[in-house]
Amino acid sequence: MTGPLVALAGSRPVRALVNRAFRLHAKARANALARLDPLREQDRTLRRLTRFARDTAFGRDHGFASIRTIDDFRRRVPIRTYENLWDDYLGRRFPVFENLTWPGRIPYLALTSGTTLGTTKYIPVSWEMVRSNRRAARTVTAAHMTARPGSRLFEGRIFFLGGTTQLEEPAAGVLQGDLSGIAAIEVADVLRPYAFPPLDLALESDWDRKLQRLAERSIREPITMVSGVPSWLLSLFRRVLEIAGRSTIAEVWPGLEAVVHGGVRFAPYEAAFRDALGSDAVRLQETYPCSEGFIALGDPETGLLRLLVDHGIFYEFVPFAEYREGEPPRNRLWLGEVQTGVDYVLVVSTCAGMWGHVIGDVVRFESLSPPLLRFVGRTKESMSSFGEHLIGEEVEGAILEAARALGATAREWHVGTVFAADAGHHLYVIEFDRPPDDLAAFRAELDVALGRRNADYRAHRGRGSGVPAPAVVAALPGTFEGWMRRRGKLGGQNKPPRMDASGALTRDLAEFARDAGLVAAEVGAGT
Repeated sequence: MTGPLVALAGSRPVRALVNRAFRLHAKARANALARLDPLREQDRTLRRLTRFARDTAFGRDHGFASIRTIDDFRRRVPIRTYENLWDDYLGRRFPVFENLTWPGRIPYLALTSGTTLGTTKYIPVSWEMVRSNRRAARTVTAAHMTARPGSRLFEGRIFFLGGTTQLEEPAAGVLQGDLSGIAAIEVADVLRPYAFPPLDLALESDWDRKLQRLAERSIREPITMVSGVPSWLLSLFRRVLEIAGRSTIAEVWPGLEAVVHGGVRFAPYEAAFRDALGSDAVRLQETYPCSEGFIALGDPETGLLRLLVDHGIFYEFVPFAEYREGEPPRNRLWLGEVQTGVDYVLVVSTCAGMWGHVIGDVVRFESLSPPLLRFVGRTKESMSSFGEHLIGEEVEGAILEAARALGATAREWHVGTVFAADAGHHLYVIEFDRPPDDLAAFRAELDVALGRRNADYRAHRGRGSGVPAPAVVAALPGTFEGWMRRRGKLGGQNKPPRMDASGALTRDLAEFARDAGLVAAEVGAGT
């Protein structure tokens, strides 16, 4: 879109017209979702995907041409971790994935290493997935405008806080980088006048410098929506408030209608967001994106996540209690077979050629009609060094409960195992916005709250079991951001790791906090 057309698109009358058009789209999308039969749509999605990819190397190897039913697919396509898919297919042709697991040449590779110290993963992003992600973005805006009928979203600018759009080119016709940077490049031209930041600023690759420049430029913009990972959004808000000399974001951006967040459980951040925003009128819209595709969208009535079944992704679910990495699951279910109240490992087959792919997330359905779920944690976000079988959801709930009991607020946290000859134990590093006055009392409350949530933990903490109460390091604000900076994991979709059964990350984080003078208080393991 050239200069004069951009100016015209950005004019007030045109913005008002575009806003009215999106209101109509929002109503149509809401009606379509209400009429949608999720099971029929999922069955149709799988048949479309396998038909489209039947002449690829993967499709030929797995007999896609003769797949007619979901059962046919499950018999012929085993579930795979990323490492399995890399060894069997992707690694053979990297970085050019052409007619390999999806037709044509894959134009983008989304780089991610998850939240561990693992090697970089290269997730294919096809043109069909680009369109799927665009559709998801339209669904997000439609959900907001449906929830707020008087919305003036497109009369201002929508702020996408993401990684750099300066991508690497490992081969002709192939670009790789952060998924949020890819998404920024692929914003439809017609929407560019309504998006922030401009491409020249989105190119910035130094995260600290970029955050500063974004804050400086954005305070002069009529921001109506902002989207990003919660931890980085809070970092942005702090800088915006410092530069603007204001106490709340609502004062800086009076037209702000919504904050779209995703990528992690939001509960630890909610209080800090409300304090920073300073207005209950700003909607907090949850989303569930990942590098493999856009999974779900927050439901405004229930606060749960609504599974998006018509975006070119077929979902399967393996009961978490039965899941063993590298072993074929006894039960491999599709949406028509799941139950509420059961934790499932999420498996996806996508319009970018990720077939039967275990993305590492654990979810739990709270409703089947419509399909509403909550994000429980990661398959590797668990610890059982002493038989305690703790998962991330239990740990996070216990931390928040203990903090509330002592008038504290905790934002970031991490827990890992300390292996010792005398008494192995858990070590928590917790970044508090408002620390407890008595850290020993917090540890005691945390210990009790964990026991209430997990019978195995309670049993292994019982008298004579030999497992002491956890150690706790109370870290000052900025600890996790500083640690992520040192690891080269600032910004974009990078998120601090929550649990580490090996203890290596935990030890590194605790040593960083101590060496940097960022420890407010510390209590060791005890009975």
